[in-house]
Amino acid sequence: MVFSSVIFIFFFLPIVLLIYHLSSNRYKNLILLFASLFFYAWGETIIVFVMLTSAVVDFLCGLIIESGRKKTGLIISICSNLLFLGFFKYFNFTFDNFNIILNWLDINSERFRNVPNIALPIGISFYTFQTMSYTIDVYRGNVKANRNFIEFAAFVTMFPQLVAGPIVRYIDIHKQLKKKNISIANFNQGIERFVIGLAKKVLIANSFAIIADTVFATPTNELATSWAWIGIIAYTFQIYFDFSGYSDMAIGLGKMFGFDFLENFNYPYISRSIKEFWRRWHISLSSWFRDYLYIPLGGSRVKVSRIYLNLFIVFFVTGLWHGASWNFVVWGLFHGLFIVLERIGLDKILNKMWQPLAHFYALLVVVVGWVFFRAETLPDALNYLQVLFVFNTGSIATSSYLYYHFMNMELLIMVCCAIIFSMPTYHFIKEFFYKQIQSQKEKLAIFQYLRVTTLFLLFFTSTIFVVSESYNPFIYFRF
Repeated sequence: MVFSSVIFIFFFLPIVLLIYHLSSNRYKNLILLFASLFFYAWGETIIVFVMLTSAVVDFLCGLIIESGRKKTGLIISICSNLLFLGFFKYFNFTFDNFNIILNWLDINSERFRNVPNIALPIGISFYTFQTMSYTIDVYRGNVKANRNFIEFAAFVTMFPQLVAGPIVRYIDIHKQLKKKNISIANFNQGIERFVIGLAKKVLIANSFAIIADTVFATPTNELATSWAWIGIIAYTFQIYFDFSGYSDMAIGLGKMFGFDFLENFNYPYISRSIKEFWRRWHISLSSWFRDYLYIPLGGSRVKVSRIYLNLFIVFFVTGLWHGASWNFVVWGLFHGLFIVLERIGLDKILNKMWQPLAHFYALLVVVVGWVFFRAETLPDALNYLQVLFVFNTGSIATSSYLYYHFMNMELLIMVCCAIIFSMPTYHFIKEFFYKQIQSQKEKLAIFQYLRVTTLFLLFFTSTIFVVSESYNPFIYFRF
């Protein structure tokens, strides 16, 4: 079940919200737990037990750590989490590469070719990191171990952020599990945030997904350089509005249930360096790696050469976290390379550079990096990059087909919307009008009316696309 579906918007969510808010505070976590398990089992069926097992193990490890056997509890937690993640996400990847090595050594690998494919549980990368951060924080003494399994399991399985993030740490919401921020104002903010996220996903991301998927499905020898750039720019918009849209929906849903999740995206495409990009992109992930990997490795407290090694390790793991493919590893190391270059001295040049030029540099690096992220294999990515940077006229028939299907007024409108809303335009307009008319009740009422009307139109338009079963890819399947 995904947020941008009829079954979720019109059936699951209203029913759960109604039961949740009619119940007493004592049963809210239990209702949230059962609703989350149902939500997850809808698509994953029996694999839900993997998540429940992870929750049980880390709950017990938290108690073991607090009982005094700190290292024992932490080692069991980390090893079990990495074992689950490694088996379900990287088992087939490991054997595929093992077969390649055996073939390269001219060794018969017939016995390893019939290894069964292991199904990837959706969201395993997210909830694994959440439960690991819990036991690590208990070990560090940053938070007390939870002795209520229902409460802890509700945290682990919480459906608003389960399959697509943000990565919610226990330390950030443990107080809210006991006392939730339930109010009409918070609920209204949640609706607004959910509608904006839904519109981002359905109206903008999905529109660009059709273009990106069509272009990337085209053989590179038939693809013109101009269309290769259009395809990767379309994917650049798609992935941002998809990821940030889902985060907006998750944050909005959290508010509807009385939780305040931290922000996950802060307009990353306005960055003027790759360092700034990672302060704005997938904030919950980058901060997780900073606090639980980079700093334990020594962070910036070690000698310079070790700092650079630590950064490459972090971005290697960041790439691998996103998917079991060398594409993702190269994508991570590609970003790591520019982070290191900026640390060496490139950042000083960027600070003195004309701002639009620094912005162009950051966008170019990000856009080129998305080729590795989007392509199915590493050779596909390299072939696509060749078309991008070595002029190619491609096939006239292919170019004509793409032009006929995508070069229209709708694309122009979508590009304009994508550019405008890649910047903090909405927040600027909202704050500007509030400051101008907050003391004038009549004008404030008109503004609120226009705001509600706009949100209704966005929701109505988005649901038309959802109900019509228009193109609605779920790119988190790869994670």
